Amino acid sequence: MTRTFLHVDLDAFYAAVEQRDNPELRGKPVLVGGSARRGVVASCSYEARTFGIRSAMPMAEALRRCPKAIVVRHRMDDYVDASRGFFKILGDYSPEVEGLSLDEAFLDVTASERLLGDGPTIARAIKQRVRDELSLVASVGVAPIMFAAKIASDIDKPDGLRVVTSQGLLAFLHPLPMTRLWGVGEATREALASMGLSTIGDVARYPEAALVGRLGAITGHHLAALARGEDSRQVVPESDPVSVGHQETFDDDIDDKGELGVILLDQADRVAHRLRAANLRARAVVLIVKYDDFRQITRRTTLDAPTSDGGQLARTAIELLGKVAIEPRKGARVRLCGISATNLEPRHAPRQLGFDEATRAKSERLGDTIDKLAAKFGKATIRRAVHIGDKDDT
Repeated sequence: MTRTFLHVDLDAFYAAVEQRDNPELRGKPVLVGGSARRGVVASCSYEARTFGIRSAMPMAEALRRCPKAIVVRHRMDDYVDASRGFFKILGDYSPEVEGLSLDEAFLDVTASERLLGDGPTIARAIKQRVRDELSLVASVGVAPIMFAAKIASDIDKPDGLRVVTSQGLLAFLHPLPMTRLWGVGEATREALASMGLSTIGDVARYPEAALVGRLGAITGHHLAALARGEDSRQVVPESDPVSVGHQETFDDDIDDKGELGVILLDQADRVAHRLRAANLRARAVVLIVKYDDFRQITRRTTLDAPTSDGGQLARTAIELLGKVAIEPRKGARVRLCGISATNLEPRHAPRQLGFDEATRAKSERLGDTIDKLAAKFGKATIRRAVHIGDKDDT
């Protein structure tokens, strides 16, 4: 039975959210990331990409290429909110949705076609709803195998829609560079190039036994199958998250635990908001610290009871911080700090009640109230006093 797969990808996601929410950024080169001196580009607008800027590029290099680029600190809570709306739309077209990240997913719409129309019709409907409901742009690839759908969504970006039929599958794949094959990294690329192979078609026509002899059984058989248009993988519906976290790279190294404590409090509030939005509680807290010599350590503790209260998460992380060496000397200053909530469970799951249950419940209800106010009036409606005046207090 021929299946119909969609790969849906939101174009320049983080940057697009920033341009959507701030009209002054539209039509301008926008870089989303952390520190302008130390960070990397998490996302960049298409205006910035004309300068050769790409995701994961050091921010300093991006700014050398485009000195007039506007650097925006990431707003992960807002991206998560947009992603939640995105996946809600996808879920209306198929129960078989495999999320790859906040902004891209595979869908198997085979069972939906009789009711909702063929793959291209569903793809156009998704693109329109993403534009109408989220004010974002999606590119979609439609194909009988997941491998081809992923390539198809990328090949006509931005705002692309490429349909690959079963009959046209090999004609679509074979002219493409062999680096498009899943599993071809730099070492494999060099090996294939040394064999005189430059396109997927070259790989398809090459004796499979010779590929296996050069690349090994797993890689050789895998690449040969993909080059023939064979991909047996199926969509695996998204599972529950295993952790929710937030971390930040600083412009300047920090050697004061009090300052780090204030930062952890803000990060914990962000994590707690995301936990509540997903109807989750966490049973464990992880502190992440990266020093100025790039050493990274983590410290973890298990809570007496699961929580979605930012105050409780922050107090726990600050207690862990108190046991970590931070001093005004080389190798003991902090360049990155973060918090992660893990061992997650549904908020409605049964749990052992403690003597302080009334206090815990009150703290979580307060968080729910803050979430409702933020949703109605904006995230800056209520801030902790220590965070009033922060540069991202908007």
